[in-house]
Parts: sequence; structure tokens; C-alpha cells
Amino acid sequence: MGARVLVTVGNAVSGVGSIWFGLADTLWQASLGRTLVGLGVSVVFVGLMKSNTVWFQDRDYGFISGLTLLLGNLGAILAAGPLAGLLTLWSWRSVFVAFGVIALVLAVLSWLIVRDKPEALGFPSVREMGGQPPHAGRDRHWWYGLLGVLATRRAWPGFWLNLGMPGTFLAFVGLWAIPFLRDVHGLERSAASVYTTVALAGFACGALFHGWCSDRLGRRKPLLVSGTLLYAIAWTGTVYGGWTPGGAGMAWFVLMGFSCGSFVLTYAGAKEVVAPALSGMAIALVNTGIFLGAALVQPLFGWIMDLTWRGALANGVRAYGTADYRAGFLLILAGVALAVAASAFFRETRCRNITLRD
Repeated sequence: MGARVLVTVGNAVSGVGSIWFGLADTLWQASLGRTLVGLGVSVVFVGLMKSNTVWFQDRDYGFISGLTLLLGNLGAILAAGPLAGLLTLWSWRSVFVAFGVIALVLAVLSWLIVRDKPEALGFPSVREMGGQPPHAGRDRHWWYGLLGVLATRRAWPGFWLNLGMPGTFLAFVGLWAIPFLRDVHGLERSAASVYTTVALAGFACGALFHGWCSDRLGRRKPLLVSGTLLYAIAWTGTVYGGWTPGGAGMAWFVLMGFSCGSFVLTYAGAKEVVAPALSGMAIALVNTGIFLGAALVQPLFGWIMDLTWRGALANGVRAYGTADYRAGFLLILAGVALAVAASAFFRETRCRNITLRD
């Protein structure tokens, strides 16, 4: 269908969902609104990453992917501490309705401005600009292309790595970090949100750095392996190193986010092990691992803590202690181990599509 259609529709769906959520009166209405938001933004991101494959050279794809993640995570940063401050001025309903209107405006701009490839504006393809023949198009139904991507074993390490590393990171920072800092270390919500903000800032900067460095070195795997190992160190230190709030504790959160940013190389690795016409499907495959991981870890983390909960209540709500969170962290450490193992099976592509001979 092309990135233009998907990005336009995705922005429109997420905008409607955000407005619906802001105006919801019941739980099912709110749930439907959030579902529409998730559905819409997921195709926007994949469409953008696909667009990058046709508008930029292979040798620059790591950097462009990192820049894309940096810009995307600016939104995540704004959704942490700054949003908490915004909610002291306006109601959450007004904020979500405003976000929805912005998304609808972006949908209109996407349709008017975005084009699927340079040829749509009368330019030669990026490969033709470099003196190479254009990539071959898809000559069979998309279903066969999808089956081919799913059958490509070299694409799957990125899926499992993303499930275990950014999946656990987003589950923690997006849901459990603030309760952990509040319940175990006594921080107020505003103070705790500073830690999640710096972790997300490190995540954004890490994605840009690893993408840029990979392109300059002409290698993907060494940076990905070192990033997952640093992520493992960051989590081991947080869980077993006597973590406490303060400057040193914030540095651990930055390290956690920065090292996790190396996952951006899985997008480049995915599109470089399949035929160029199928790059969007391959990117979508590894991207699914991230959000599947977050979707699984968030509730499972709470379920594990419920197993160790000793009956403490605070204002009628379950109160969890250090031992409960430690039990939940075992799930995250299992995800970290999965990511480290998957990185060992990641295929080195030397920053070029290995299915092509030229």
C-alpha cells in the first residue's frame, strides 16, 4: 500500500482514538480509545521505517533509524515528567483530546506531503543515484512474501532480542518504575518521573549513537552484542547492587536506557537479510517483538508480585515491598538473558543487503 496511505490512516485512527479516550465515560469506551491509539501509532512507525529504506542509502540506514528513534522518543520523554507537569494545569481529558486533534492534523499533512518513494516526485531511486540498478519489485502476492519473511531464520534473532530488551525496558519505564521508586524508595511521583525521563533520554541518545556508529564502522553485530551486555550489567546492578536514589542511581537509569538503544540495529539487520521489496514486513516482524514483550511483561510483573504479596494494604490498595519487586525483577532478568542469547545469533550484514550480489 505504501507508507503514505498507512501513515495517513494510522495518524487518523490514533487521533480518533485519543479523542474517544478523552471523552470516554465508561471503561470499555476508554479501552477502545486506547486500542485505537495503539493500532494507529504502530503502523505509523513501521511505515516511517519502511519509508527510510527507499529514501536513504543503505550505508546511512543505521543513523537514520537512530534519528527516527530519537525523534520518536522525544514524545516518550514528553509523556513522562513534562506530561505530569501539564496535568497539574489541565485535565487529562483535555490533554488527550488536544493530542487527538494534533494527530488528525498530522494525518492531513501526511497525505498532502508524504510520498512513497523518490520516483513519485520525478527523481531517480536512491540506488540509481548511486549508479546501481533499482531493486526488483515484488512479483507475487504479499501473502507469499510474508510467509517468506517468517521463514527467514536470520530475521528472528532481532524479534527475540527486542522482546527481551526494549520490551522489558518499556514495560518497566512505562508502568513499574514509578511505583517501584515510590513504594521501595519513598519518592514522590514527580521526583520518580525524573528517573524515567532520563532513562528515556538515554534510550533516545543510545539509538542515535548506535545507529551512527554502526554506519561508520560498517558493522552491526559488535555494537548490538555490546549493547545487550551493557543492558544486562545495568539491570544486574539495579537489582543486586543496592540501588539507591541520587546521582549514582540516576546514572544507572541512563546506562539502562543508553544500552537498550542499541536495539535500533535490529531494524537495519532485519531489512538487510530479506529481499528489499519485503523490508517493511521484516521491520514489522522485529518491531512486534518490542510491544509483545512490553504487553506480556507489564501484567506478568504484577502477577508475580501478587504471588509474594503478604497482605499489606495502603488506603485499601495493595502495598508491595522490596521482596515483591525483586520477585518481579526476575522476569525482567529472564528477558535480559533472552536478549543476550539472541544477540549471539544475530547475522552480521556489514551494512548491506546480503540477498543481493551487487
